[in-house]
Amino acid sequence: MTNKYRTTFYIGVTNDITARVWQHINNEGSDFVKRYKLYDLVYYEWHERITDAIDREKQLKNWHQDWKINLIKSVNPNMKDLKGEIGLEPE
Repeated sequence: MTNKYRTTFYIGVTNDITARVWQHINNEGSDFVKRYKLYDLVYYEWHERITDAIDREKQLKNWHQDWKINLIKSVNPNMKDLKGEIGLEPE
């Protein structure tokens, strides 16, 4: 999740991405997301095992911001909001 300026990023793990994104955009998500208004989904990964997802989350949280931006742009060059891809209406 990111803000409209694409300057701050939230990385998390969930077993239901649609529900979790809905919580974030309705201010039922984390305080960090609320504080920085991180309502746009620009990147997500799917992992079969939760342990793999948690390991990846920890890895990405330790990355420099430029690395995260490059990863996002490798699959989403314009950093557009992807909520429509998971069944939610983009704002």
